[in-house]
Amino acid sequence: MVDEIDNCNHNPMNLYHGNTIFIGWKKPQEGWVKLNCDGAYKDSLELAGCGGLLRDSDGRWLTGYSRKIGTCDALGAEMWGMYLGMQIAWRQGFNNLQVESDSKKLVDMITGKARINGKPPTLVRRIQELLKLNWQV
Repeated sequence: MVDEIDNCNHNPMNLYHGNTIFIGWKKPQEGWVKLNCDGAYKDSLELAGCGGLLRDSDGRWLTGYSRKIGTCDALGAEMWGMYLGMQIAWRQGFNNLQVESDSKKLVDMITGKARINGKPPTLVRRIQELLKLNWQV
């Protein structure tokens, strides 16, 4: 099984072994940086946090971040994770950024594919503002 996991890092296709699915990380194209961001909420502690990392097109770690958020739901934690990661990437001068999140709902909100009743959440608007800056995301 170790060989399958190791191969998964080099081959981004999903591998099946019994009831387990191994999913690999796919590096961005040459000259781009990839942001992998996430957020989580622990109901029993009423505590949320987020984090992420930036890697170059060779898969080398550039920087990472984590933050204790306090009380918010899982979607709010996902929003914070994406916002903070994009903010770091912009400040560090990464002009070509690929953002990866496991929250389809958040991605759909950011890209306008999800219908939002009323005004979008502040963090969604802030992420959308970051997207309008002079860079490729």
